[in-house]
Amino acid sequence: MAIRWGTFAQLSPSAASLTDLYTPLSPATSAEVIVSVANRSASPTSFRISVALSGVADHVKQYIAYDLPIRGNDVYKTKLVIASTDMIRVYATLATLSFNVYGLEKSD
Repeated sequence: MAIRWGTFAQLSPSAASLTDLYTPLSPATSAEVIVSVANRSASPTSFRISVALSGVADHVKQYIAYDLPIRGNDVYKTKLVIASTDMIRVYATLATLSFNVYGLEKSD
C-alpha cells in the first residue's frame, strides 16, 4: 500500500456558487483528509460542504454542513474519509472564505 501525504486542494470560491473542491487523484483508492474553512474577514458568514458519492450531481442528501455559521477571522475543520470516486464540493455565502484539503491518499 502506498500513502501520499500533502495538501491536495486550495480554493477561494466566488460567493453563492457550489464549486468542486477535491476528489482523490489516481491511483488513490481512498483518502483521509481534513477540510479546513478559514474566514478571512472580520464579518461572520456561512458555508456548505457536500460529499457526492461517485461524483454524482448535487443533491440535498450529500450535505455534511449546510449554511453553517462561521465567525469573523475563525477556522472550522472536519475530518473525512472518502473513496477515490467521491467529490467534495463547497459553497461560500460570501467570497471571504478559503477552503483547504490536506491529509493522506492511499492506493493499493
